[in-house]
Amino acid sequence: MNHPTYHRVDVDDISVFYRRAGDPTKPTLLLLHGFPSSSHMFRDLIPMLADRFHLIAPDIPGFGQSDSPSRAKFSYTFDNLAKVIARFIEILDIERFALYAFDIGAPIGFRIAMGHPERVTAIISQNGNAYEDALREVWEPIRRYWVDPTKPNREALREIMKPAAIRWQYEHGVSRLPLISPDGYSLDAFYMARPDAEEIQLDIALDYASNVAMYPAFQAYFREHQPRLLAIWGDKDPFFLAVGAEAFRRDLPNAEVRLIDAGHFAVETHTSEIANSIVAFLR
Repeated sequence: MNHPTYHRVDVDDISVFYRRAGDPTKPTLLLLHGFPSSSHMFRDLIPMLADRFHLIAPDIPGFGQSDSPSRAKFSYTFDNLAKVIARFIEILDIERFALYAFDIGAPIGFRIAMGHPERVTAIISQNGNAYEDALREVWEPIRRYWVDPTKPNREALREIMKPAAIRWQYEHGVSRLPLISPDGYSLDAFYMARPDAEEIQLDIALDYASNVAMYPAFQAYFREHQPRLLAIWGDKDPFFLAVGAEAFRRDLPNAEVRLIDAGHFAVETHTSEIANSIVAFLR
């Protein structure tokens, strides 16, 4: 059971691809990937945890092997993406689970947790942000797009969808580049080259403003429900600075915060360290 198996399920006419491993009778860990990746980013982590947990890692619609509905039929907002993943959880009959939330997977996961706090046993936030403190200079072009969603401001973001920029996201802040497999960023670039993929991602980037607007609601959920939380963070992340990890303690005084010498895609370079931390945290 330690080797992942690969599946698809129909979620209200959207085919959602997911990886599964481990014994279904053991505690479930739901893993939500980030931009511009897919569940492929968990390819090394899943086998390290499969002897202790039941692991489910879906591709969010518009990413990886899941369907990318046309923009005319599906609005690529975080509310809608969270609804699809929430229905995915229902269809798979997952009653309770711990959540591993990374990058854009975090605001999707936090929405789900707010909707059903009784189902979420714990949260592992790996560079999954909920505080404005963590958003600095690299966000300025995106903020301009939020405030003024004109065609020039949209076009200014298109460069971050290109192969060189995708590779930069994997490599920035990494002290030992030979640890970065080219498989991850190469596969992401392949998916991004599909028809309409850039337009979908630009729509998602525009709606990221809704997450920042919801940060106070996420924080209120933390304060009210006090979920167990581990923030394990690549401290060289240019998108979500390390202060974002420390900020969880404002609302969750018992949160565990662990900063590691890594970039945004910390799981690419520190898989064993993250796996060991998850095991210790969820023990």
